[in-house]
Amino acid sequence: MNLLEITNINKAFGNKTILNNVNLKCKTGEIIGIFGRNGTGKSTLLKLIFGTLIADSILIKINSKTITQNNIIPSKTIAYLPQDTFLPKEQKVRAVIPLFFPDGDDQNKIFYSPQISSFEKIKVGNLSLGQLRYLEILIIGNLKHQFIMLDEPFSMIEPIYKDVIKSLLLELKKTKGIILTDHYYNDVLEITDKNLVIKDSKIIEIIDESDLMKYEYLRSNE
Repeated sequence: MNLLEITNINKAFGNKTILNNVNLKCKTGEIIGIFGRNGTGKSTLLKLIFGTLIADSILIKINSKTITQNNIIPSKTIAYLPQDTFLPKEQKVRAVIPLFFPDGDDQNKIFYSPQISSFEKIKVGNLSLGQLRYLEILIIGNLKHQFIMLDEPFSMIEPIYKDVIKSLLLELKKTKGIILTDHYYNDVLEITDKNLVIKDSKIIEIIDESDLMKYEYLRSNE
């Protein structure tokens, strides 16, 4: 089992505190969901962990070994899927896969995954949102990184790809730790082992949908 520990996370933009002394743990074999209303700091938290946004303070440990923000990407321990695509839009899917997996066996894991054959000849820029998100998660999930973070993997995608992505994430968690954020809370709750909500710059563990109402992530009319 690998363990990711992030403690003493603090981030403010000017006079506005976004995250105040936030702590988070994730181990391999676990999917953690993070909820929060717009502007509460979900995406900010992931960027701080990945090192693309500088924290006011943060302590990151993997298996009790401290790692600095600027060494997260070179260390290849944590992979991150942002909301915006990172794939070249003018390339066909079958040309993009070898860019990330030069080895033929690794390529085959992607090419022979469910649904890929149905759109491998399409340019990335012409994929549906579901096809694109699924392809991105396949690529991110098959890297050697011990942990993966996903920012809104279910947002605005077709139901068929929600199901395919859920199955993929449950398979990936056998060997990885996964942290994800999404407003499609039912999809998240269906696959997560632990859930948290960000409220008033703090992070709070929740048990079920009723807690999302208790901490005002969900309103009674939603």
